[in-house]
Amino acid sequence: MTAHVRPLDCELCHQPGGLPVWEGAAWRIVRVADPSFPAFYRVISRAHHREWTDVPPGERRVGMTLVEAVEQALRTLLPESKINLASFGNVVAHVHWHVMARFAWDSHFPQPLWGFAQREADEARLESLVRLLPALDQAVRQAASQAVASSGA
Repeated sequence: MTAHVRPLDCELCHQPGGLPVWEGAAWRIVRVADPSFPAFYRVISRAHHREWTDVPPGERRVGMTLVEAVEQALRTLLPESKINLASFGNVVAHVHWHVMARFAWDSHFPQPLWGFAQREADEARLESLVRLLPALDQAVRQAASQAVASSGA
């Protein structure tokens, strides 16, 4: 499938996929609205590509630069976190990366957030994390802008 075709059934072609945080020519970054995992971001190709190797090489480099920028922003503001990276596309076959801050106290740790809960959510820690979201979004926005500027893209 070419990048110019936007399938009607592709939710990432027709919906933002989360709260918009940053937008560039080939990629966008959103924060996923998941109350159990508030520091969960997606780096999404603006064009419809089904597989990573369908993305033109220059855009792939920019995409990975953005994944790294989001990871570093989260690590800086959430030093106690473990950052998980994933790109599946099994449910939505549109190239996108998940960048998720995980914590030893989160409900699913050490399992993937799509796995089985291991404990009850720590509501106090979740509330503290939610209060950090504006600062996290700003850090992600700034890191993405700097990463793209320094990559020459």
